[in-house]
Amino acid sequence: TPLEHPPYSFDLSSCDFHMFGPPKEALGGERFNNDAAVEYYVRNRLFERPSTFFDEGVKKLLARWRKCISVEGN
Repeated sequence: TPLEHPPYSFDLSSCDFHMFGPPKEALGGERFNNDAAVEYYVRNRLFERPSTFFDEGVKKLLARWRKCISVEGN
């Protein structure tokens, strides 16, 4: 059964979604001297992921949705 997704839900905050966690961890402690250094890092290092990375993240959403439903959003 398809689940309706609200425009925003504290239970399913995008900031802890699979795609954002690893880059956030990778940036921990990084310092950049200028915008060009940030751009280089993002383009060439930050999003180097195996081809299965995004597939795995989407599959993890189902478990997150089920957990949210089982606790009735609390």
